[in-house]
Amino acid sequence: MKIGKQGRAVTSISAADPESITVRGFDLATELMGQISFTEYFFLLTTGTKPTQEQRFFLDLLLVSIAEHGLVPTNQVARMTHAADPDFLHGAVAAGLLGCGKVILGTTEVAGKFLIETGKRIEAEGLSTDDIVAQAQELGRRLPGFGHPLHKPIDPRAQRILELAAERGLSGPYIRLARSLEDSVNRIWRKPLPMNVSMAIPAVLLDLDFPPSVLKGIPILARTASLLAHLAEEVDTPIGFVLAHHAEEAISYEPGS
Repeated sequence: MKIGKQGRAVTSISAADPESITVRGFDLATELMGQISFTEYFFLLTTGTKPTQEQRFFLDLLLVSIAEHGLVPTNQVARMTHAADPDFLHGAVAAGLLGCGKVILGTTEVAGKFLIETGKRIEAEGLSTDDIVAQAQELGRRLPGFGHPLHKPIDPRAQRILELAAERGLSGPYIRLARSLEDSVNRIWRKPLPMNVSMAIPAVLLDLDFPPSVLKGIPILARTASLLAHLAEEVDTPIGFVLAHHAEEAISYEPGS
């Protein structure tokens, strides 16, 4: 019994035989290994084409910008999982990645969809970014890609990304839309609401023709590097059980009714 939508039984990513491995039409051993960086390889794997110089530069930049952010929940759960079973490295990494949702890391995808939908609404309905922001505020909705619990009045990562985009002459429709939304928020929103890194990342990626379907993959790939760093440190400086202990201390017990 077939379940769900069925596609053609093919893949365009890779194939292997006894003598060779072919990835996106390139021989792995002779045309890719020693010829391209991992960032370029990731772009090739996900899009099917090698990146331009600008695509490689900004993909590198964005991966660096989002990889590490201290003892955030994804890193905490990975370290506590590793403390529970030090031989289960891949499980600890998986535990951290399972925490990548719409609140942490997954907001890049949400903000990207918001940019795309906002662009369509502006074109189809004759709206301005002022209208979009005012409507969201009136309806009590959050604005994807705006606001941060720590970085106020600005998120330095978001501003650096867009500064470098301007310096390198990258100013496509999505970056312009993000800046216009930022201007509208600064004038209309009732309280300070800085643009965060999760808005700058999709704005740049979409202007570089990166597929919207893999926007969420950028922070996941980046955070994997961070998780591995935290787990390497956990081996030498274990704090997983310390984190668990402080969590217990921070929460009070109240009997239910």
